[in-house]
Amino acid sequence: MIVYEYPFNESIRTMLRLEHLFDRLGQLIVRDSAVDHHFALATLFEIMDVGSRADLKSDLLKDLDKQRVQLGAYRGNPSISEAALNDVIARIDSALTALNQMQGKVGAALAANDWLMAIRSRINIPGGTCGFDLPAYFAWQHGKADRRRVELLQWAKSLMPMADALQLQLRLIRDAGVAHKMMAVAGQFQQSLAAGKVHLLARLRLTETDAVVPEISGHRLVVTVRMLRPDTEGKLKPSTLDTPFELTICT
Repeated sequence: MIVYEYPFNESIRTMLRLEHLFDRLGQLIVRDSAVDHHFALATLFEIMDVGSRADLKSDLLKDLDKQRVQLGAYRGNPSISEAALNDVIARIDSALTALNQMQGKVGAALAANDWLMAIRSRINIPGGTCGFDLPAYFAWQHGKADRRRVELLQWAKSLMPMADALQLQLRLIRDAGVAHKMMAVAGQFQQSLAAGKVHLLARLRLTETDAVVPEISGHRLVVTVRMLRPDTEGKLKPSTLDTPFELTICT
């Protein structure tokens, strides 16, 4: 199964992008190749760029605190596991504490590292990190993989409060949604959304054997899905086949 997600606002869009980057960073750091560690550094810099949005931290703090209040209202409910509820609330408290302790914008500690910033200033220039441009970086890449990994983990550590907080928030949002089986008739689907609710995320689940790509669009009143199918040259064209899928609207 493949899950496609569509954010309904800019805050969720930023969180999804950061989640994608943190996932990539985790996969690259554990490898040994110098080129993988090069792209791990590039990913660190991308996280700094995306995470520098001024209101991202305050949005996460506000959203997680709102989740804590909403979950706290379930205390004493006989249909809710008290142990599971306490565990989730404790995780929210921990994430809030760590996020509050972060100083400045995302990656502020890395921005103070002149060696890293020299690499950052050239990494988006085609071929800009050649050995003659950055000999110290060239030497670092030829060092032992274990040493590079230790340093990468240390640099990434300053970003972990943000990573943990946004991953927890996205998990809570996703878990709150209920999947419904739908059908894109002749490749087209549209559904009205409940008025008065704040819709955060649409999740669409397809089987890999369908060989179609969903084009999702939406706003506060409606969500639309158009199924596309790649032709022999890889260009996406509208599909006219009835396609079953699962749709989750998270609020």
